[in-house]
Amino acid sequence: MIPLSVRRRQRWLIIALFALILITIAVSLGLGYASLSYDRLIPTLIGKGTFKEEFILFSLRLPRILITLLTGMALALSGAILQAITQNDLADPGIIGINSGAGMAITVYFLFAPLDVGNFAYLIPCIAFAGALATSALIYITAYDRKTGLHPIRLVLVGVGFSAALSGGMVLLMSSAEEQKVDFVAKWLAGTVWGTDWAFILAVLPWLILLVPFTMYKMNQMNLLSLDEALAIGLGVRTQRERLLLLLAAVALAAAGTSVTGGIAFVGLMAPHLAKVMIGHRAQLYLPICILLGGWLLLLADTIGRNAVDPDGIPAGVVVSLIGAPYFIYLLTRNQGLNRLR
Repeated sequence: MIPLSVRRRQRWLIIALFALILITIAVSLGLGYASLSYDRLIPTLIGKGTFKEEFILFSLRLPRILITLLTGMALALSGAILQAITQNDLADPGIIGINSGAGMAITVYFLFAPLDVGNFAYLIPCIAFAGALATSALIYITAYDRKTGLHPIRLVLVGVGFSAALSGGMVLLMSSAEEQKVDFVAKWLAGTVWGTDWAFILAVLPWLILLVPFTMYKMNQMNLLSLDEALAIGLGVRTQRERLLLLLAAVALAAAGTSVTGGIAFVGLMAPHLAKVMIGHRAQLYLPICILLGGWLLLLADTIGRNAVDPDGIPAGVVVSLIGAPYFIYLLTRNQGLNRLR
């Protein structure tokens, strides 16, 4: 039973995060290389703007804002799942190799396969998922032990190794590719939000519509998997099965997000951890906050990045890394983080 005061606190946190997201969206709509004054936002939104204003708002700004928001939410939820099933606050889809697997598949497809422009937006998330799934399967097989099963810490460490190897493989493939294609892969590696079109939103949205409710349905299992393995088994949890199902959900969420925004790390690390600090470690409490935090963090990073330097700006992945890398080191050096790694 969750105390009423905690529920009330969760409600206020959700309201505050919604307000932050709306404020950031409003600021982001008016900022950019092509300016759009704030007093013209509402008239343009209701169809009373000029052709230029409507083009800037509906073809450039809104799609980018929405895809960034959705990706941040997907990465945050993916990170929360990974942290629960590995019992490690340092787990993140970018750190343990899932993003790199998706990136390798996208790189191979983009460099060597004939591109179908009509279906490109819808194919990319599927290709990213296939690559991330194959990588996760290899990580799972490598980390699995017949006697002890899937040890959470071993899973993280093996994932870090795969991430480094796959990132190196992408750089190697770039050395023999055409300049235009190399530029795309380089931007993906840097975490540039490139899928800024309504088609990409329609391609990514179904993944979230399916996987967010699925994860919410599995919240009790996530709570139990965060406990001691023997205790979870004693309470009737089929730990290997539940861990595998949730791992598949985390892989799909990360692949869908990174397929259109590049290899962005640390959102899945920071959002779940900050949410737990705010409201506690129970999934029913922190998951809604985690999802909103992830969306806001990536939206804020992209808004800062694209307006920092004209005309191309700084990739959102770089901005997130400037915040996330020190945060990762902070977690790593804390006693709790060190104990979990042993």
